[in-house]
Amino acid sequence: MVRAARRPPGDDPKVSTGTPAPTRDGAGPKMRTMHPNVQAVQNALTAAEAKGQVIVLPDATTTAEQAAAALGVDIGQIVKSLIFDADGGPLLVLTSGVNRVDTAKVAKQFGYTSVKRATPEFVKEHTGQPIGGVAPLGHPKPIPTIVDTALAAYDVIWAAGGIPHAVFPTTYDELVRITGATPAEVA
Repeated sequence: MVRAARRPPGDDPKVSTGTPAPTRDGAGPKMRTMHPNVQAVQNALTAAEAKGQVIVLPDATTTAEQAAAALGVDIGQIVKSLIFDADGGPLLVLTSGVNRVDTAKVAKQFGYTSVKRATPEFVKEHTGQPIGGVAPLGHPKPIPTIVDTALAAYDVIWAAGGIPHAVFPTTYDELVRITGATPAEVA
């Protein structure tokens, strides 16, 4: 089992929790609010009794490489949330940042005629979230989901939180549980 170290979010001045926090401007205290996508993901995590909390990074991390660098973790610990068009419907594949999904393999394993890359519009329509920030949960409707078994090699994995600036930590077992996903080899 790979045991990559991770910096706790509270130990990194570049990372802040996604929880609304009091701020001050010249007029007095104000509440900073979460982006609606981040709030939807946090609400889904809370409802699923997940241990992780969405954190907001200062810069967008639209690739696994960027997210790993921002968090100081191995690229394999990054969960890529990829929406595919599977016979006209959405299919969410959660894969390790080091893997590339073999769409022919996924189609054959799960009985689809065709699994192909979805357009940004298709992704937004089915998740309510932009490419580069698609979370494993917090979507308007449930989406059939597959989780890459390669993610089980890590004690902590990081998934997108609904926008390119947001992520949350979880474990492989928790990710499978909170998404209701089917584990499979996808690369």
